[in-house]
Amino acid sequence: MRELWSVVHAERAALIHDLRAVDRDRWATPSLCTGWDIHDVLAHLVDDAKTTRTGFVRRLIIAGFDFDRANNLGIMRERTDDPARTLAAFEAVRLRTTGAPAPAATRLVEAIVHGEDIRRPLDIHRAYPAEAVIEALQFQARTSVTIGGGRERLKGLRLHSTDAAFDVGSGQKVYGPAIALLLAVSGRPVRPGELTGPGAMALMVA
Repeated sequence: MRELWSVVHAERAALIHDLRAVDRDRWATPSLCTGWDIHDVLAHLVDDAKTTRTGFVRRLIIAGFDFDRANNLGIMRERTDDPARTLAAFEAVRLRTTGAPAPAATRLVEAIVHGEDIRRPLDIHRAYPAEAVIEALQFQARTSVTIGGGRERLKGLRLHSTDAAFDVGSGQKVYGPAIALLLAVSGRPVRPGELTGPGAMALMVA
């Protein structure tokens, strides 16, 4: 856990560094999360960092056990009228180690996938630690879509990373960088040509 949190904290710090250079008029850029802009995703990360186990249960009850509504209420709580203030709030919680009652690997998924949700639309590149990406990808591959994973998207597919040791599934092959596989398994769009193989199209539209 200590090593996992060190990666999460480093990723939060890297995202803070990247976002300091973003002009205010770009914060309304749509993110890779449908319906959320860049500022929304950052507010969600603030809310996520502040979440405790008991607080998560309480918020879920308030949201009528609707995860999407709970997330949107969290964004409303943490999104300020100035992106710089929201970024400062994220910096203030950067080193927290609290979270919802979920497997530890979800922290890596949050840090990396939401990092790309923000960076890719802004054309910002980040070289994530390969081991962290693979751990997040392994978790998403075995976790149901109903709780934020991507297991059902892999049905009939075999994923093979072209830049890390990862090969899972059976069926039509999909090749690509681990980060692109992670995004696709997580239901995010990827760049043209990032994924190849006979199963690539099926994964990208799943």
